[in-house]
Amino acid sequence: MSAKQKKQFGVGLDSRHATIVGYRDAEATEFSVLGHAENKGAGSNSNENAANNLEKTLLRQYFEKITSYMQNADEIHLTGTGTVQEQFIHYLADTPQFKNTVTTESTSSKMSDEKLVEFVSSKFN
Repeated sequence: MSAKQKKQFGVGLDSRHATIVGYRDAEATEFSVLGHAENKGAGSNSNENAANNLEKTLLRQYFEKITSYMQNADEIHLTGTGTVQEQFIHYLADTPQFKNTVTTESTSSKMSDEKLVEFVSSKFN
């Protein structure tokens, strides 16, 4: 009887682009890129309040796109640049589905998809 494989994911993200890494299916033994998410940004707006609200909405939609790849996650490791990691951790903590998910983070420069897969593999093994 084999041990149940944890649902582990890695996300390389900045404020505009995220790469989601995980196991393709329950039988997979190696991490692979599951998908990408984009945040196009709010653009310009003459009303500061409207621009701020639009930016928050777009960020929430960006986070929803990312989490759509990570159903029933047990562990998530975040890496990337900027403060968006902290915002995403708060989003996960406030989302009932991810409330008990173990989340870790590290800061790094932008990586290619292949390097991100290697990096996430090293974090969970």
